Amino acid sequence: MQNQRIVSLVPSITELLYELGLGDQVVGITKFCVHPESWFCSKTRIGGTKQIHIGKIKSLNPTLIIASKEENVKDQVEALMDCAEMLVTDVVDYDSALEMIASIGKATCKSTIASTIITNIQKEFQHLAAVLKYKQLHSLPCAYLIWKDPYMVAGGDTFIHAMLQKINCHNTYMNHLRYPIVQFQDQEWQNAQIVFLSSEPYPFKEIHLNELRSLYPEKTFVLADGEMFSWYGSRMLYAPSYFIKLLELLK
Repeated sequence: MQNQRIVSLVPSITELLYELGLGDQVVGITKFCVHPESWFCSKTRIGGTKQIHIGKIKSLNPTLIIASKEENVKDQVEALMDCAEMLVTDVVDYDSALEMIASIGKATCKSTIASTIITNIQKEFQHLAAVLKYKQLHSLPCAYLIWKDPYMVAGGDTFIHAMLQKINCHNTYMNHLRYPIVQFQDQEWQNAQIVFLSSEPYPFKEIHLNELRSLYPEKTFVLADGEMFSWYGSRMLYAPSYFIKLLELLK
């Protein structure tokens, strides 16, 4: 539908909408929708993922609003349901990410392009699996830090956990839900041999890596591109090649 007016409340989905060729239809994005840069500079920004501006969104006269169960606030999303069709995505793993791409393709009349993206993602992850098998990389106990003060990690019901599984890393916090606070005396932390420090939502840097390394010299700490681990959608096309390079650092 060429007359669609789409507002995206999810950065990774904004990037997907761009890949689907919906440049003219997308009228609003969040301040965290940094990809593509041309949209970040030109599209109307409607606040953050957790603090959207209801009035500003309504003033754009949207026909379709795309939100995320995890990233957006339920009350804020519900406040918009009377002004446009609402598509609330719920991505928790690899399969649900592909289902999300298909559903957005259908909702925006871009199913053919969406199917091509899905097929290409599947090919890239099949290649990743083949590389892991060829190199005979064994499962490594790991933790994935997403926040500091307090330190928080990705639990077993997250998309990040699913990506860790794809690189044959055993998440020691897999029995925890969402993003638990790290208790450094607990067995989960003690068991983690590798600790990934994500670039988002907390922007971990080399200084943080060195601080943790001095406290826990027995562990391997690695800075990780958070977009590759947590941005579902078209970003998944590039994640497998990044993961292969990242695994080289763990040898």
